[in-house]
Amino acid sequence: MLGRLFSFVAVSLLLLTGAAHAQGKPELQWFAQSAFKLTTPGGKVIMIDPWLTGNPKTPPEYKDLDKLGKIDLILVTHGHGDHFGDSVELAKKNNAPVLGTAGMGQTLQVLGILPPALSIRMNKSGTIQPFDGVKITQVHADHSSEMVLKDPATGKDGSYPGGEPVGYIIELENGFKIWHMGDTGLFTDMKFIAEYYKPDLVLIPIGGHFVMSPKDAAFAISQWIKPKQVMPMHYGTSPVLKGTPEEFKAALGNTPVEVIVMQPGDKKTF
Repeated sequence: MLGRLFSFVAVSLLLLTGAAHAQGKPELQWFAQSAFKLTTPGGKVIMIDPWLTGNPKTPPEYKDLDKLGKIDLILVTHGHGDHFGDSVELAKKNNAPVLGTAGMGQTLQVLGILPPALSIRMNKSGTIQPFDGVKITQVHADHSSEMVLKDPATGKDGSYPGGEPVGYIIELENGFKIWHMGDTGLFTDMKFIAEYYKPDLVLIPIGGHFVMSPKDAAFAISQWIKPKQVMPMHYGTSPVLKGTPEEFKAALGNTPVEVIVMQPGDKKTF
């Protein structure tokens, strides 16, 4: 009887877990800058712009990359070190492909840093379906994308093409859509992207200097994008990234958009 009870409880827990996934409970964890760990309703884990070990705001426990657990896919918006970050080490640890633009993948393959199987090449408007029910599309971002890499043949650092910068529209198994904007300035096609893909949650840079300021980001959200939820990112990791969530919210004013502010290491389900 006791054995049957344990079996019933175990099966019930599995069913409850499956029900939670079916109901759509993606989890997003932020590590500062533009680095996120996204767990889909189906249990797949996607790292985005994984700058962790060199990130001054990442909690110390997550600088040990083994603490992240199993990773299935890595998305990189562009080649700068504070976004490409620990992609190579994570790819090799987890046998997880790095998804970037064609130019980034080409550089990684030609230098022998990653094999083709771990360096997926695609481009803007391209869509892949890496897991059942998950679609990932590259969209425009207005930035640059140089890569500083060590040439394995010479052992010397050099600057290499990183392809064009991109953002990602990530559609999950339950239909929930996330727009990770990467690093970008204002561009009018933000309005088109929002109207066409209809993201529920937008991850938007606000730091200024290299990316939009809080005022710029607030304009994009209130006038063009108008999502259900927005989360500010890419601020506070260096002296020039002066924009703050408080300034962003003040510039946004009275709005139906929910502003989500997290601290590095925080998790949130949606």
